[in-house]
Amino acid sequence: MPAGVEREVLSHSARHNQETISLASLSSSEAGQDQGAGGAGGGEMDERTRLVPGARSRCCAWPAWCCKKREASSRTVWVGRPTLQPFPPNVIRNQKYSMFTFLPLVLFNQFKFFLNLYFLVMACSQFIPQLRIGYLYTYWGPLGFVISVTMIREAIDDIRRWQRDREVNSTRYSKLTERGWVSVTSSQLKVGDIVEVGKGVRAPADLVLLRTTETSGACFIRTDQLDGETDWKMRLAVTTMQRLGREEELLETQSSVYAEKPQKDIHSFIGKLSLEDGEESLGIENTIWCGAVVASGTATGLVIYTGMECRAAMNNSQPRSKVGLIDEELNSITKVLFLATVALSVIMVVLKGFDGPWYIYMFRFLLLFSYLIPISLRVNLDMGKIFYSWAIGRDKDIPGCQARSTTIPEELGRISYLLSDKTGTLTMNVMVFKKLHLGAAAYSDDTFDEIHSLVSGEYQEGRRVAKEKG
Repeated sequence: MPAGVEREVLSHSARHNQETISLASLSSSEAGQDQGAGGAGGGEMDERTRLVPGARSRCCAWPAWCCKKREASSRTVWVGRPTLQPFPPNVIRNQKYSMFTFLPLVLFNQFKFFLNLYFLVMACSQFIPQLRIGYLYTYWGPLGFVISVTMIREAIDDIRRWQRDREVNSTRYSKLTERGWVSVTSSQLKVGDIVEVGKGVRAPADLVLLRTTETSGACFIRTDQLDGETDWKMRLAVTTMQRLGREEELLETQSSVYAEKPQKDIHSFIGKLSLEDGEESLGIENTIWCGAVVASGTATGLVIYTGMECRAAMNNSQPRSKVGLIDEELNSITKVLFLATVALSVIMVVLKGFDGPWYIYMFRFLLLFSYLIPISLRVNLDMGKIFYSWAIGRDKDIPGCQARSTTIPEELGRISYLLSDKTGTLTMNVMVFKKLHLGAAAYSDDTFDEIHSLVSGEYQEGRRVAKEKG
């Protein structure tokens, strides 16, 4: 490796971990050396791996699934420039299953219930000639129908999650490039991109606010998807960037943003903007987290975290299979009925006598008494859940309500207590005008036209009219 290139790598690594310039220089110098040197390229690759953090994961020759998971770390992002350091793709995925895990996971979750496991053992016993007491379809038919209904229900729920994720990932945003503003999808955004978020639009990733359409550099956002608060929060653009005449000048500033490593805390942020003529500290007031809605003006921000490293994604738990109280109660009742069938089988064996293979007779009695446990009840419950979820989405009394899962919709009817931190959570936060007091005068709905005439006399075409003093 040339000495000048190595000094450049070391100097830039010591200053804010600026790997972009170092990797670009190394790649251009090593390309020619690898073509003529053969074995020398391997030593230079090890040197680059030693100098540049995160390079080994990109140069690993093994498949991605066997490499060590990359740990999140702080980063230095150049404004408007792509980075060579690998970051997660800006994709939202809330699916519970994949094409390979759907069948085994669904079967595992279903046979965790004692009811399904009991009928599975009963059905498998019919393959043994000494225990067969009827046709195979009399046992496998009902069990297969129950499992099929459950698998269809789980498949529909997961397909709906995939459709919602695809809709979010395909949302289009304006991205600033050297060719100007181009339209890209949310999944195509990467760390270092400059993206524009309009009024009423959710932020596609974690952003550092560079500019706004307001002259003061301030804008308001709603973070109801992050902390549940519907009130507006003010965010401030970076002062240096706000002073620029137009957005295209952002690409000419030769600036970079240092951001701390991703974390779950949505109320704090430590960062720094480095320019040619100085530095400027960044805080939580200069950020717009993924999922926040721009409530006023248009915001232009720099993508610093994407995908699973966003604050919203780190605070979300992995999708899991939920079990309602009715399923747990049905499982307990099934165990009681099973004990009853065992007791009846023991009594029948005692009355018959313990001569011969009595244990086979006892198991056959268990098969005969298995009809005491109604497997049709499970079918009725699954069908009822599907219809209940369908009816919730079409109820005219609750427009806009949609059941995201058909597993536990009946839990809504079993709510006993509702805990709330304030009344605004239960109401619409809409204030109704009753009366206005101005000094000694009081105005209500009946006399509000007087206030309208007074205000109209003071303003003309949106401007206050100056009156001459007599």
